[in-house]
Amino acid sequence: MSNSGYDAAGVEYDKKGVEISQKSYPGSKFYHLGVDDHPALVLNAEGQAFDAVVSTEVIEHLFAPHFLPKFARKILEKDGCLIVSTPYHGYFKNPALSLFNKWDRYHTALWHGGHVKFWSRKTLTQLLEQNEFKVVAFHGAG
Repeated sequence: MSNSGYDAAGVEYDKKGVEISQKSYPGSKFYHLGVDDHPALVLNAEGQAFDAVVSTEVIEHLFAPHFLPKFARKILEKDGCLIVSTPYHGYFKNPALSLFNKWDRYHTALWHGGHVKFWSRKTLTQLLEQNEFKVVAFHGAG
């Protein structure tokens, strides 16, 4: 986003991820923070809040996902936009996983990290609305 002319900053909980990002995009700002940290350091170049927060494929990895919209709210302008992407586990996917015996591969507990929460439109809407966001739209991919 910075390369496209936007005043952007990246937030990453994993210190190694911050290092990789800084090497890959040396002109961009990256912060070693989690969503439960205080976001006071994350401001745009003018010291103002942001117009938008984009969280891609993060919320399903959080043990306490309610911190994400709270963090976003603190660094957003009053009418700012929060964009969240997460895998959608629809009602047809679950029977397909069962039918093809893929549950262990898909939901394995034998790796470090991974998905700890699974979201539907209903639950994601509920989380966002509880944190004073208005859900405008859902879009699917794949």
